[in-house]
Amino acid sequence: MLKWSYMAMLLFTVCGSFWLEIVLKIKVLKRFKRVAFSILPVAIPFIIWDAYAVANKHWSFDSKQILGIYGPFNIPLEEFLFFLIVPIAAIMTIEGVRSVKKHWPVGDERE
Repeated sequence: MLKWSYMAMLLFTVCGSFWLEIVLKIKVLKRFKRVAFSILPVAIPFIIWDAYAVANKHWSFDSKQILGIYGPFNIPLEEFLFFLIVPIAAIMTIEGVRSVKKHWPVGDERE
């Protein structure tokens, strides 16, 4: 059961913010291209940093707390998901606040 620890944290993050997509109709997931352009420029350097740190044994992932599915650069699946789920959750949270606090433009949007 401990193998699901990292995945459980990711699921908790999903449950904590993805409901905003449905309840507040914030439409973050419908704007996939915008989300990708927001996340990828940050996620890619961090994945490279992770790969470097793992390869040089600066840190590692506890095999007891991950599923054992590894992607490129010997990085666990959960770590790749982390770099997608957490930023999407952050975007959903700010969009949820924006939907409740009307007339609060952020970024390049004009109302």
